[in-house]
Amino acid sequence: MKRKIAAIFAADIAGYSRLVAEDEEETLRRLASYRQVTDDFIAKGGGRIFNTAGDAVLAEFPSAVEAVRCAIDIQESLRTRNMAYPPSRQMAFRIGITIGDVVERDGDLLGDGVNIAARLEGLAEVGGICISRAVHEQVANKLSVQFADIGAQEVKNIPTPVHAYMVAMRREDGTYATPQVKKPVKPAGSPQPNWMWPVAVTLVSLAAIGVGGFLYFTKLETQAVKVEAPAVSVSPAPSAAPTPAVAPAPVSTTPAPASKVATSPPPIGSTEKFAAASVPFVSERTRAAFGNEYVPATDFKAVSLNVGGFSAFVTGQVSEETAKTAAVEQCQKRADAAQSPRKCELYAVGDTVVYPHGKPPLPSQPWIRRDFATEHPFAARDTPLIRDQGKTRLETIYVPGRKTKAIALGPGGAYFFLTGIDAVDEALRRALESCGAIAGGPCLIVALDDNFAVPIPTTLRVTGFFKVAGNGVISPEVRDDVARRLTDATSGWNAVAVGAAGRTGLGLKAASEQAAVNGALADCVKRDSDCHVIAIGPFSVGPN
Repeated sequence: MKRKIAAIFAADIAGYSRLVAEDEEETLRRLASYRQVTDDFIAKGGGRIFNTAGDAVLAEFPSAVEAVRCAIDIQESLRTRNMAYPPSRQMAFRIGITIGDVVERDGDLLGDGVNIAARLEGLAEVGGICISRAVHEQVANKLSVQFADIGAQEVKNIPTPVHAYMVAMRREDGTYATPQVKKPVKPAGSPQPNWMWPVAVTLVSLAAIGVGGFLYFTKLETQAVKVEAPAVSVSPAPSAAPTPAVAPAPVSTTPAPASKVATSPPPIGSTEKFAAASVPFVSERTRAAFGNEYVPATDFKAVSLNVGGFSAFVTGQVSEETAKTAAVEQCQKRADAAQSPRKCELYAVGDTVVYPHGKPPLPSQPWIRRDFATEHPFAARDTPLIRDQGKTRLETIYVPGRKTKAIALGPGGAYFFLTGIDAVDEALRRALESCGAIAGGPCLIVALDDNFAVPIPTTLRVTGFFKVAGNGVISPEVRDDVARRLTDATSGWNAVAVGAAGRTGLGLKAASEQAAVNGALADCVKRDSDCHVIAIGPFSVGPN
């Protein structure tokens, strides 16, 4: 590990969860498009993306000026793109930038600089940029933009207030908007206005009279009931180093910036009873701790977790609100310590599940079919759909990681991997749950330990997951038959070709990828013309 000073850039999409809930496929498609824009500007400005998680992007720049210029270019470019959509469907980033001392480990950056940049991003307006005073001092006289001083701001898990500035963003007419100045932290020891003293004395007097009257009329006994100290129990750390990483769409329990602590919405209408064996993302050992310690405990109690597998529970609290707050804070403290990029949320209050996102989407079982005819040694560079930064993470973290380990991949390029898990079933379950929650749909196990677990096409470029149902290029009357024949072909290489009229050809259970491709094309030309291959194994494919 080595230390260095760098300008840290943190960005994420405002209201991303709502956008995914309203239209998952369209949101993931646009995220990939917008990420291409951000990635291009970051590279152009000399920056390096060192972590991605869902809709979040973390990058380092050697120059604060280039970091801010890049942020402005990104916001203006995306503002233009958003004009094509109604306000409710616009996808806007918030960006935070600071200069800090960071530690580099396996290509990732850790430290207060990363955490502060993430907190500044949380202070930024939608479509806006928030920078630290250190950055402002570097860029104030070098860029022709305006800044609004919002003063010292208290941010989560940072012991001292952060002095911050908002960057004024250009409007559609070419003028610059004045950022909304947030309320600064009041300096410690600042004198109170003189008029406050009479008010304070009056309030204290009234309070004393009220308490005295209450004690007199209720004859409150001085022998109070003994209150036991609330129990706080933090679940064991994930045995793996969950390392989600994202391509077009989210992922990675890989080290990333501190997340925002936020409690889940109140459990309105929730009826699901807490069951330790059904808690997602966490290890089997953590589930056992829930069953042995949380379930039999009495109120007030709560459980919090994040999709990276971090969790905590508290019991014996003085109120429900205290239990909820303590559970989230304990979980977030552990997630922040491990640089997990995902925020902790309430999972259960008392014996009721209140998790607002429901159960993570999972594929149908079996989750993996071992076929030694198609398995071959894992190579990070050959992993489909994942960007180069993600492949680098796989090479530096997954490849040398301890067994049992697994990689789950989403159709939009989101992925999640775990290493050092106790059992294969747990590794598969947790990787699929976390990947599914981040991607917003079922994921696929593409690697187990040191081998690819599914056929990985090399003759054509992988463009996504292949699904027969609803496929627009396949004639509707043959879709059911194609789906059935592919389901029955559980070994060897499979390929699908289609012609101009939508008629298909299949190459099934072939000994090699090329044999499957040749078989599909030969079968297709018997029924149609202008045939081309659209699927190999579980993937849709296109020209390289």
